[in-house]
Order: sequence, then C-alpha cells, then structure tokens
Amino acid sequence: MMDTAYEGGRRPRLRLFWVFGLIGFLLCNWVDGFQDLNVTEHQFMDGYGFSTSPLMAGLTLIAGAASTGAVCLDGTLPGYHLHRGYGSGANSWLVHLEGGGWCDSIRTCVFRKKTHHGSSLHMEKLIPFTGILSNRAEENPDFYNWNRVKLRYCDGASFSGDGQIEAKKLYFRGQRIWSAAMKDLMSKGMRYANQALLSGCSAGGLASILHCDEFRELFPGTTRVKCLSDAGLFLDEIDVSGRRTLRRMFSGVVRLQQVGKTLPQACTNHRNPTLCFFPQHLIAQTKTPLFLLNSAYDSWQVLASIAPPTADPHGHWQGCRANYADCSSSQIQFLQDFRKQMLNAVDRFSRSKRNGLFINSCFAHCQTERQDTWFAHDSPRIRNKGIAKSVGDWYFDRAEVKAIDCPYPCDNTCHNLVFSRGFPGK
Repeated sequence: MMDTAYEGGRRPRLRLFWVFGLIGFLLCNWVDGFQDLNVTEHQFMDGYGFSTSPLMAGLTLIAGAASTGAVCLDGTLPGYHLHRGYGSGANSWLVHLEGGGWCDSIRTCVFRKKTHHGSSLHMEKLIPFTGILSNRAEENPDFYNWNRVKLRYCDGASFSGDGQIEAKKLYFRGQRIWSAAMKDLMSKGMRYANQALLSGCSAGGLASILHCDEFRELFPGTTRVKCLSDAGLFLDEIDVSGRRTLRRMFSGVVRLQQVGKTLPQACTNHRNPTLCFFPQHLIAQTKTPLFLLNSAYDSWQVLASIAPPTADPHGHWQGCRANYADCSSSQIQFLQDFRKQMLNAVDRFSRSKRNGLFINSCFAHCQTERQDTWFAHDSPRIRNKGIAKSVGDWYFDRAEVKAIDCPYPCDNTCHNLVFSRGFPGK
C-alpha cells in the first residue's frame, strides 16, 4: 500500500497534488546512500489547507540568467512565480524560497536534474499561492496585497554553491541563481520597496538564513527588511545510532557543490565549511532581523536525520517514525532531548530584541504555505497566538515575539503529520 499522511487527531484532507508528490517520494526515495534525505517540502505541505479556488501563479523564467551561468542543475533557466501587489502593498515585497532537500553526490544530482528540483523543464507552470503567499486578506492578513514571489529551487544546495561537472552536465549554480533572481526582481520594481521580507521553507528556510544579510544589502537603509526561516533550523545532532547522518549529508553537499566559498565568512573564518551550512552556527551572527519558525519535533528531521532507516536497521523506530503516537517512552525522551538541543541552539539568538521565535511542540514541517497552519480558525497557537499573527506582530514591530511551546504532549492545537502503511523503512 502507498503511504498516506494526515493530521493526527484530524480528518485527512488529501488531494491529488499531495498523492502525486508522495508517489514521487516513493520512487526517488532510495537513490544513493542518503535515500532518507530526499524528502521535499511537498510531502509535508501539498494538499493541506488549500482554498476552494486558490490563486494560481504562473512561472516566469529568468531570461538573462544564462549569460551569467545562473542555471539549474541540468543547464536550463531558473524561474519564479510572481503575483503583483496593489494598494498599500504595491511597494512591499515578499520573496519566498522554495525548499526540496539537497543532492550530495554525482548520482543523486544526476537523478535530481530530471525533476522539478533540478530542471525548469519539469517545473509546474502554475502553482497555488496559499498561506503566506495567499492574495486574500482573510487568509493572509498582513501580506495579502504585497508583491509575492516564490523562487523555484533547482540547484540542490539551498541556493548556494558555485561549480560544475562538465562531464556529467551538472551545474552547481545556486549562488548565481540567487543573484540573477534578485537582479531580475529589482528590475521589476523591487528596488522601490519600502518594506521587504525574505522567507523560505525547509531547504529554502536554510537559504533564507544564508542569504538574509545579502538581501538586506539590496535595499537602502530606509527600507524595512527582515527574514523568516520556516522549518530551516536543521541541527547537527547525533542520530539514534550514535552517528551524525545529516552532517555526513551536508559534508557531501558542501564539497561537491563548492558551497564553502559562498558561505558567510564570519563563520568559515572560524569553522569547517560543513558546520557553517548548519543554521545553529549562523543565526547569532546574522545582522538582519530574523524570525525562526520551527517545530521542536520537526517531522523531516525525525524521518530523515534523527531516526532514518539507515540508522535504524532493525526497525525499532519504524512505528515512531511514522506516527508519534506509537513512540515508546524512551523514544519520546530521545525526541525531548532533541527539543532541548534546539532550544539551546537558539538561546543566544533569542536574546536579541530584533529577532523573533515561534517554536511549537508539533510533529510538523513547513507551516507558512499551508493555509491550515498559517492562518485558520484552528491554526496552531502558542499562548493563544497563531503563526501568521506572530510573524506579523514581529515584522511590523507591534510586539516582541519569543514564543516557545511547552514540551509534547501539552499542545492540543497542533496539526501533526502522521504517516501510515508502507512508509519507507517499515
């Protein structure tokens, strides 16, 4: 049987977009030695909380990108989806960076370049704008009438790296794609912005941290510029086997795609480049105001980094990995220790008044583009304040937001993800 995923304690709301994404996951999930790490944000986001008829935004390819070598893994042009702002939001810009894992070897990158995360030939021509990208005030009260952009992710290194392997026709041009996209958007009016927000989900959430200060430098000092990372706080922590699965993965990405030369020097001057790909070593040094939205029990990190099948050959974690309700007391304690490590990682960062936090105790991943988690009558809350309100209050300086949830299982507002029947590793 194929996987399904639903919100724990809530009625499933699956759509075809979700099912197709999940089939894609099952087909590509076992490529190379890091098969568990190829889950994209589509598997966690698609099919949830869509409007009855959401805005569908068309794909724009960046025509001038090829002249600077800013191309996808397969050499095709990068692109983005843009919906123009109006009224009070006509000169406000939200740039959202798509997520979708990474590729750390020639084999995984060759596979990736045949997908929408490696080639614009395979990108959807129209995508729904929901959650933080919605154009409806009742769904997105603070940003609905802004210029809203979703930059497609087709490099495999969180919009960083700068290299190529000509023999395999692989182009690692994430940094150039970032630069070409910003140049194109500036020419289309973003240079006149009086306020701007850089956001991103998952691998795009990591990218929003990596590029936050660069984004700030695009604008004059009079422009309000801030950054938001959704599910981008990937931790360099020990997995259930005592190894560091994600560090090994990131090491391959950094080495293969020559990411080191594009990482913030404030970090690489003192640390190995692989460690500087982990947000915990970057966030306290980021000068631009930054908001971290993350689940303390991030579903992707549980599935692919903390307890992947490769670290669990006897399948002791297979039930817990698929459904948090099937975790033993010792497994829950392991996850509680992970939460403590996350809170330790943000401690120094949180002391700055300019920064914001919303760390809820849910089993979730990517909560800004899902309408049901971003802004709905039953959205997740901490101290009775939801995600959209928290981000808006922080962005517009209406209130300081440092929201950290109590440990699982105290939060009954979560939209927890549960995977059932046939999940890889079961």
